[in-house]
Amino acid sequence: MADYAEIVNELTKYDSEEEWFEFKENWFEAHALGEYISALSNSAAMEGRPYGYFVWGVRDKTHEIVGTSFNYQQDYKNEPLQHYLARQTAPDVGFSFHNVIIGTKKVVVLEIPAAVNVPTAFDKERYLRIGSSKENVSKYPEREARLFDVLKHGLPSVDNQESEYQDLSFERLFTYYAGRGISLKQETFKKNLGLLTRDGKYNILAQLLSDNCHMPIRVSIFRGEKKSSPMYSIKEFGYTCILSAMDKILEYGDVINLIQVDEQNRGMIRKDISLFDMDAFREAIINAFAHNKWTDGNAPMITVYSNRIGILSRGTLAPLQTIEGFFQGESIPVNQKLSDVFLQLHISERSGRGVPKITDVYGRDAFEFRENSIVVTIPLRYLSASQNIEVTDKVTDKLIDKSKSWPEKILAEIRNNPNISQPHLAIALGVGKTTIQKGIASLKERGIIERIGSNKNGYWKINDEV
Repeated sequence: MADYAEIVNELTKYDSEEEWFEFKENWFEAHALGEYISALSNSAAMEGRPYGYFVWGVRDKTHEIVGTSFNYQQDYKNEPLQHYLARQTAPDVGFSFHNVIIGTKKVVVLEIPAAVNVPTAFDKERYLRIGSSKENVSKYPEREARLFDVLKHGLPSVDNQESEYQDLSFERLFTYYAGRGISLKQETFKKNLGLLTRDGKYNILAQLLSDNCHMPIRVSIFRGEKKSSPMYSIKEFGYTCILSAMDKILEYGDVINLIQVDEQNRGMIRKDISLFDMDAFREAIINAFAHNKWTDGNAPMITVYSNRIGILSRGTLAPLQTIEGFFQGESIPVNQKLSDVFLQLHISERSGRGVPKITDVYGRDAFEFRENSIVVTIPLRYLSASQNIEVTDKVTDKLIDKSKSWPEKILAEIRNNPNISQPHLAIALGVGKTTIQKGIASLKERGIIERIGSNKNGYWKINDEV
């Protein structure tokens, strides 16, 4: 049997009422309650929820549990209320009332199963929730058509929605898999990865993994702390396979993650501090791509401000995902087939460590659940106020200066100081160790530089004849 006290506590954690649940204190209007049964049943189906809920004893503005005097066992017009409601509800969805004691407060929960096959009606009319309003669905033909489509085919997903682009190629996908040591077969990859609808057409998942996903994926950089601040740069990563786009954004994060030197305690070993936690940033980017509502035709949005990075993914939590379970790492995929691809490529894992990694560093307040999106905020940390003022200039200089490749920039630093170490190259150029290691490897392979002596006490020799 369901734990209705736990259900109520979970519902109160939402910032506002959703379309599949309603809070009241002592309100009662019999016919309007029947309309709510219809609306919540249909809206639960639209949201992929197994049930809708009408709860008495919770204040709708604050979600405070205040208790109720509502009695569902009363009569209405000489007829038991439950019988009156069931008699006019079609088809019979088997709703049920439950008395719950939370602390010392009485709460009443009306649990309403989601509509199946056909919409739920009350008194021969069908209702739907639009925001927090209860509306007759006949007034909204597009929503009514969408309701019938969901009841017939299920919720829109990346694997059951046909892509509007059918002339797709997958060279980058094959290259990406090969780079992870996995071989795809031309004859079977479409079926094995779930890239086709039941009608044999390319679905949205195929579009996302194709050489051109047909979606802009951008990182925007602002000088100040809001979007009205002057914009410095927009970097486009879209219109390619989203696996490649995601990798490029992670590399980009490595570029802008400036390394700072903490010299406050000069008697101690000098400590390097990055602008933000790269592991948390990585998990936030991967989660944004994995759980984004791609069926709406929009990509995640990454914005860099002078004091933070905002990583926005479209849509909300998966229908069966609770907020508490989300923070505990009990992840339920929004895009199951895409999550399967991420798992196969070892981009992500099903251990549920992603969200806890972020909250361990930045706390639960790093997550903001909006009506149609989820935003992760990565604060930027500075060792001095002057760095806060100068950081965007430094980041922008690194991003806009495309006249030299990273190996060339590394070579220029080595010419200035042949004794420079790899950690100090990272500090001088403001990039991560991975970028430095790749640049050094490239220069060595071309015979341009070689290391003489040890890593600690040696120096770089430059071969200008190459």
